[in-house]
This record gives sequence, structure tokens and C-alpha cells, in this order.
Amino acid sequence: MTKNGSCISVRDLRVVFPNGHEALRSVSLDVGAGEFVCVIGRSGAGKSTLLRCINGLLRPTDGTVVVEDTTVTGASAVERRRLQRRVGFIFQEFNLVDRLSVMKNVLAGRLGHRPWLPSMLYYFSREDREIAFRSLERVNLAHKAQQRADSLSGGEKQRVAIARALTQNPVAVLADEPVASLDPELSWSVMSDLRRTAVETKIATLVNIHDINLARAFADRIVGVADGTIVFDGPPGDLDEEALTRVYKGSAAALALAGVRSALRQQAADDDLADGPARAADDTLTAAAAQDPDAMASGAVR
Repeated sequence: MTKNGSCISVRDLRVVFPNGHEALRSVSLDVGAGEFVCVIGRSGAGKSTLLRCINGLLRPTDGTVVVEDTTVTGASAVERRRLQRRVGFIFQEFNLVDRLSVMKNVLAGRLGHRPWLPSMLYYFSREDREIAFRSLERVNLAHKAQQRADSLSGGEKQRVAIARALTQNPVAVLADEPVASLDPELSWSVMSDLRRTAVETKIATLVNIHDINLARAFADRIVGVADGTIVFDGPPGDLDEEALTRVYKGSAAALALAGVRSALRQQAADDDLADGPARAADDTLTAAAAQDPDAMASGAVR
């Protein structure tokens, strides 16, 4: 744990790219063991840059990142590689080797823990295989351990990617838009797996996500990022219209969303309607604005 008791501690993080673009500015964030935190914001807000700084893929311009007892910022190449063994990273694109079995893809999570020669020969110990099998059990895919990865559905492939990350025995898991390419039912299943494993294994989990409804359903906390800075950090219940307006700053989408919500509530009151239909429309509009704020603002979503 870090000195303040968090598994991940970010302080005054700033990232300026060579072209002068300031991707992050004065970002501070803590994630505790077993805490499930969702990060929302428009594309280009700085969400992916934040994850890349946490696992050492990107050196920040200023600020500090500490993961458990390791200071990421300023670490040597060897120290960063050692850290990356302990931080699982889940990508939107799955990044599986299609021609290999599910088990061999999951065992790739042990590569950083093995000497280079056995790794090159794809030799793994009995202990490694037991860890990989337990990880597959956590995502309910143990029965497909010997199938080729290219025979799986999109949702199953992402669950294999989760199992691979868990096989690292990580102290933290970072997921960058892990459900962006999945349909709603599969997205719910994958988020359920991520949330359950975070709770059961006490792994700090930070998820970048566009779907506000999923963030509200699964997160302990939601962090909203706009223009490279955190503009909201709180429980899902506090993510109201005002907070959405701050998160999607520069877009008329959140303002339009707030206006439509008010109209829906007024219509429900005038017509003495049940709350259910208004809530359903409310959730649909929230998801639409998160997925495509510009379309919402232009009236494409009705």
C-alpha cells in the first residue's frame, strides 16, 4: 500500500506532449484495494493518458504516481518492467493470439514471472497452470481452456483478456474501454466479471468507459475528466445533470440532456404518469449523450 493507504496514488500529474498539447494537468487520484472506479469523459479528455502513466507506459511531465510501494514516476526501465508484471492491463481490442488455445493466451500473463528461456519455449510450471486455470474459473471460461481463441465470441475473448490480467497476480487492474466493441448484454457480463473479481481478490480496478449507465451500475466511484483535469469524483448517485455538464464541457449535449430530462419529468407530472417510462427515457438519453455528444447536440438522438 502507498503511504496514504491507497493501492494507486496519483498526485499533481501533468502530461505535455511534444506538440505542446497538455493532455493532463494537476490530476490527483487515489484508488484503494478492491475499489472499482470508472473514469468517464469525452474522447481526448485524457482518460487513456492517465492509465498509461499509472502503468509506466508514459512518462509524465510533472507529478508522481505510486502503485502499492513502487514509485512509477522516475523509475528505471527495469523497475517499470517489474511494476508492469503487477499491473494488469485490459485493452478494447482483446490482444489475443487467435491461433493459440484459451489456456495458452491466459498463461501469457505469467511471462513476466518466468525466466526468459522457458518463456521463449512457452514452458510453464504446474503452479503457473493452476493460477491460469483459477483465473479462467473466475470468468466462467474454464470449460473452454483448450479451444482456440478465434472460436470465441467477442464477450468471451474479453473475458479471456480479464483472466490473462488476473494470471499476473496483479495488485491493480487497468481497463481501457473494455466493452466499447461489445453489445449491451455482453458489456454487462464483462463489467460484472470485472467488478466481481475486484471485490473477491481485493484488486484496485480503474476502468475507462463511455457508457454512463454501466458506470453508474458497477462503480464504487465515478471520476469525470474534462480537458485533462478531474471535474467530478464521487459516488454514482451524485452524478447529476450539473456534473454531466462539467464532464462533457464544450459540448451542448449535457445541456440538451438536462433540458430533455426536465421536460420528461414535467410531462410525467402533468399526465400523472408512472415514473418508469420517464426513467427509461432518462437512461437512454444518458447513454446516447455519452456515446456521441455531438449527435445529441445536433438533435440526431431523439
